[in-house]
Amino acid sequence: MISSDIGKEIIKKELPLIPKLPGVYRMLNEKEEILYVGKAKNLPNRLKSYVAEKNHIIRTERMLSQTRKLEITTTSNESEALLLEANLIKKYKPKFNILLRDDKSFPFIFIGNKDKWPQIKRHRGKKTTEGFYFGPFASAGSANWTIKMIQKNISS
Repeated sequence: MISSDIGKEIIKKELPLIPKLPGVYRMLNEKEEILYVGKAKNLPNRLKSYVAEKNHIIRTERMLSQTRKLEITTTSNESEALLLEANLIKKYKPKFNILLRDDKSFPFIFIGNKDKWPQIKRHRGKKTTEGFYFGPFASAGSANWTIKMIQKNISS
């Protein structure tokens, strides 16, 4: 039987110190390797769910049983938390994050460096083409707006 009590106790100890703000949390093991990266609109409320729930799925139980440390980063808003979460997952590839392991679902702005007249484009997927990638953006709309503003400033 897997015991998630250690991870739950670590979270319980940290809860009073965590501000009620949006942000990202990281669960680390005894080797300080990141096991999981999560985001929250309200960090303490999200983390309480790990402590309060009795019957977690096996994957969550296993993660909590390996958790020895909790790290928190607060952000200004939920969108920033989403982008930070995506970047951290892409960078560290935590074993308990099954979604967002790569950033194929988030839009980037791409500027090629091979063409005589480079275009500014929105890009999703693998970064196989040589050039400059900016992002990720929280939505296609925000990437499109940024492209429009860049084009407007270039043509002025």
